[in-house]
Amino acid sequence: MLHGKKILIGISGSIAAYKTILLVRLLVKAGAEVKVVMTSASKDFVSPLVLSTLSKNKVLVDLASGDEWANHVQLGRWADVFIIAPLSCNTLAKMAYGLCDNLLMAVYLSATCKVVVAPAMDEDMWHHGATQRNLDIIKSYGNLIIPVGNGELASGLVGEGRMAEPEDIIRFIEENIFRTNILSGKKVLITAGPTYEPIDPVRFIGNHSSGKMGFAIAEAFYEQGAEVHLVSGPTQEKIKYTDIKYIQVQTAADMYAACANHFPTMHIAVFSAAVADYTPLEKAAEKIKKKDDQFSIQLQKTTDILAEAGKQKKENQFIVGFALETENELDNAIDKLNRKNADAIVLNSLRVAGAGFGTNTNQVTIINKQGEKIETELVSKKDIANQIVSYVITQLHES
Repeated sequence: MLHGKKILIGISGSIAAYKTILLVRLLVKAGAEVKVVMTSASKDFVSPLVLSTLSKNKVLVDLASGDEWANHVQLGRWADVFIIAPLSCNTLAKMAYGLCDNLLMAVYLSATCKVVVAPAMDEDMWHHGATQRNLDIIKSYGNLIIPVGNGELASGLVGEGRMAEPEDIIRFIEENIFRTNILSGKKVLITAGPTYEPIDPVRFIGNHSSGKMGFAIAEAFYEQGAEVHLVSGPTQEKIKYTDIKYIQVQTAADMYAACANHFPTMHIAVFSAAVADYTPLEKAAEKIKKKDDQFSIQLQKTTDILAEAGKQKKENQFIVGFALETENELDNAIDKLNRKNADAIVLNSLRVAGAGFGTNTNQVTIINKQGEKIETELVSKKDIANQIVSYVITQLHES
């Protein structure tokens, strides 16, 4: 979402300026072009050399240096967003009343892009009436304020006033600045991860699915403006956006129940979970002891979630299934597409090195009922997710 975006960062005098080093690093890593403007006071807390090295751009501090002038008007027009982090109490007051005594304030007052601030100050300063009034004033100008955190402060006190963490700042601008409305009003159901089918209170039948692909798809749909409902089996993955409605389940029966509850109101459903095909007929109440040389478990089929959704699919619903195959990949995927009444199937092959369970990369083939096939390169699962979402958007617009 941040790739190719132009982001200007303003740093004012606060001990929290050390966090901006990581913020710059993460933005550049995400593919953004970053420039930094600092106040003179902020140089006591963070080195311009470090920031220029990480941003790969000259850091600006003064309105003029020698015979060169820092074009604050151009900077404010160059950026897609201007993030002031940390925002000190002093700079907040200047913003509220339009004082212009440094380069950062000159850029702010001439900026045509959206301005986002991440305050940082001691708790008593944060709660002071003047500070809260100044926050209300800059809000009235259209600026966005990232909530402060609660924790240990530079004074040694514990309370509100901590600058938001770099990851939270990035999440905030993604959600509030760069999230599109292409799928606004659309509800999307995603399934992810494995299911664990209990044998006894200790053991289960499962698989190697990490949930990475499903979580990436959920995030990609959310970034395009959709209302996302994510149903996931056991996984170490964490949801990136708090507005994604996250339902955690354990078994195939649990996943089916959650999907049956949500699917009727969905516009789009992507069933990417690796759901167990079979579950033990009976679960032992106590741990099974190792006694005999051989041990058998009687299994029964689980409910086929994709097939059930295909039976219930209405005209305004679009279903994408996943097929992980180890042999006759294409034929098996097409057969699954037709049997289960999906609109498209995403074929994964374990024969491709770097694709499949547990990896950060994937390579897939998207197949539809018209026989069209879109084969991707081996790229990150985030890129695969974006390609799947773009494909769905194209199909919705053509229908």
